[in-house]
Amino acid sequence: MLQPKKTKFRRQQKGRMKGNAHRGTQLAFGSFGIKTMESCWLTGQQIEAARQAVVRHMKREGQIWIRIFPDKPYTKKPAEVRMGKGKGNPEGFVAPVTPGRILIEAEGVPMQIAKEALRLGAQKLPVACQFVVRRDYVETV
Repeated sequence: MLQPKKTKFRRQQKGRMKGNAHRGTQLAFGSFGIKTMESCWLTGQQIEAARQAVVRHMKREGQIWIRIFPDKPYTKKPAEVRMGKGKGNPEGFVAPVTPGRILIEAEGVPMQIAKEALRLGAQKLPVACQFVVRRDYVETV
């Protein structure tokens, strides 16, 4: 499961996710990728599940890049606890994602295989995603 080795503070405020992504909106490493269409928090488990689905379908050929990292802690209070008495304990880590953010990139496999692999990976995520291709990509035989 993805999580930071060390954080400066144990707890963080929720924050807001309004507007579109400004960074991480272009393909930087691979020729294919999946881009989010909605805002959400992606947990380390969800990112790992998507990664496994993509790698499994690509049969460990080519290369993939994960462009997000869960570094925001979220807290939860135990069940049936009364209001007040402070904030709950850190439960896990999430990556806040806004529309337009590239999540996973792939390279080194034909377009059809990459498209299907990234579709399977996108199914594991709680956001609507879109398949994107590098503008200067040319299919080689």
